[in-house]
Amino acid sequence: MKKMTVLVALAMGLQGVGASAESLRIDNATVMTMGSMGTLQNTDILIEDGEITAIGTDLSSDADRVLDAGGAIITPAMFAGATTTGLVEVNAVRESVDSSVSETPLGKLHVEFDIRRAYSPLTSLHSITRTEGFGYSLLAATGGQYSIAGVGSLVDFNGGFDSFSGSDTVFIDVDGYSSRKVGGSRAAHWMLLDGAMADLKGRASEQEYLTLAGRNVLKRLKSDGIFVFSANRAADIKQVIEFATEHDISAVIVGAREAWMMAQELADSDIAVMVNGLDNLPADFDSLGSRLDNAALLSNAGVTVMFTSDETHNARKIRQGAGTAVAYGMDYDLALQAMTITPAKVFGGRNRALAVGNSADLVVWSGDPLEVTSYATRVVIEGEVMSMENRQSKLLQRYLPEDAGMGRAYINR
Repeated sequence: MKKMTVLVALAMGLQGVGASAESLRIDNATVMTMGSMGTLQNTDILIEDGEITAIGTDLSSDADRVLDAGGAIITPAMFAGATTTGLVEVNAVRESVDSSVSETPLGKLHVEFDIRRAYSPLTSLHSITRTEGFGYSLLAATGGQYSIAGVGSLVDFNGGFDSFSGSDTVFIDVDGYSSRKVGGSRAAHWMLLDGAMADLKGRASEQEYLTLAGRNVLKRLKSDGIFVFSANRAADIKQVIEFATEHDISAVIVGAREAWMMAQELADSDIAVMVNGLDNLPADFDSLGSRLDNAALLSNAGVTVMFTSDETHNARKIRQGAGTAVAYGMDYDLALQAMTITPAKVFGGRNRALAVGNSADLVVWSGDPLEVTSYATRVVIEGEVMSMENRQSKLLQRYLPEDAGMGRAYINR
């Protein structure tokens, strides 16, 4: 009860902090820095002009607002996985979905399709995801006319229209489900992708697979971009490894349900994977080898692991997936890194550890962040304490029963 009282007081104390350049000092916190300082007990954090300017015990620096965390855990703001947050409201309402292009008159691989041009931070999912403790995501292109879905990158949930960072990232489907887009066989994916790479060596008049704009984009991506392949079968993952090696590209595999079968090959090739920690049963013939210790087996073999939920509308499940991975053998610190600082390293973003000089992107938690009963009490992005109000919380307040006799299922936390 005492701990809950402290957390409520902390939340109320932060309520009035706005988007100004106010300095903020949070005292007496358990700070999981995810950096070289490790986890610090009874520690204070000073934030000025959007950056962390001091971390230590008994900080005496003046601040516009001083708050006592009461020992609450603070982590870096979390990674929401590969999502279409900012590109979709309701999947069934076509005009609210901008994450894919299904048909173009030229009938070519459109590497130049850049979903960032449709991004809006004003979608309801933006604030909903952020209040769950997530500060950034990999903005992903989905589907597409052929194998290549389009280009995106990391995006911050700071409310800005141009909050993109990191390397340009191209999304490529090579799974069985998407093979219907290329004639019915997943082997056609590799035929088209090899053709696109061959286009880079030919004259413009000889191009068969790419537009001139697409050729220029692919050339740039091959030099300093990231290629994200959607693949689950071990056989398809093997093809990704060989393709990445042949063409000397930086590759990441998302999905990767059977990646544990190729753990050593992935580690040797330095190819990171993004998995759903809750995948444990075959969903189709591409995932017959799904198992809950997939992330643990990969991590223990030296593969760089990140987490996603496969659901833009339920990115919050990532924490549960990471917790499950830990329960099945993944190192706790590596699991927390996999959903905080590791994605930024993989995709070329800024250092997101809690350290002096870094942007103040952090979350105050009610308990262990990998425990499903814990929740974010406050989210700070670039030094600004973000509002915890969203469409869901407004609906809750509108329809929350006032009858004290109602069960706890009707009471918010």
